[in-house]
Amino acid sequence: MPELIPVLKRDEIARKVAAMAKAISRDYQGRQLVLIGVLKGAFIFLSDLARHLELDDVKIDFLRAASYGDGTSSSETIHLIKDIDTDIRGKDVLIVEDILDTGLTLSFLTEHLKAHNPNSIRTCAFIDKSERRKVAVDADYVGHKVKEGFLVGYGLDYAEAYRNLPDIYHLKID
Repeated sequence: MPELIPVLKRDEIARKVAAMAKAISRDYQGRQLVLIGVLKGAFIFLSDLARHLELDDVKIDFLRAASYGDGTSSSETIHLIKDIDTDIRGKDVLIVEDILDTGLTLSFLTEHLKAHNPNSIRTCAFIDKSERRKVAVDADYVGHKVKEGFLVGYGLDYAEAYRNLPDIYHLKID
């Protein structure tokens, strides 16, 4: 039976999301921002982040990439499953990720979106986990840094389970 070890409680998550939204709002004041959430993991974080933004002109879109399948380690091959629908040409884009782990997905998506000719692309990850980093990539906005562990909850999953948990846990599998 897997063990769930607490990492972040919902009140800590809420404070970190609000602080990130404040920084993003300051940086994009007076500009049109397109938030692009990476499905499936970022949907809860993106929802909370968007509601905290103090910006007048925000659009939201999603794309979906996969590299994990049902396991706990990346296959290191990124597949784009769903592309964006919004025209981002000449717009400021913020990619919103649940977790920055190997860096492969964020690097792949950034390069993919550059082909759409946006004005700018920046990145936002709620969790920055450096343990398995394969590509030198840093998020512009980070909610929480961890060194290691397989995390679940607040959108993060293990084989599609645990996304619904309001807190974040380290999943310890025997």
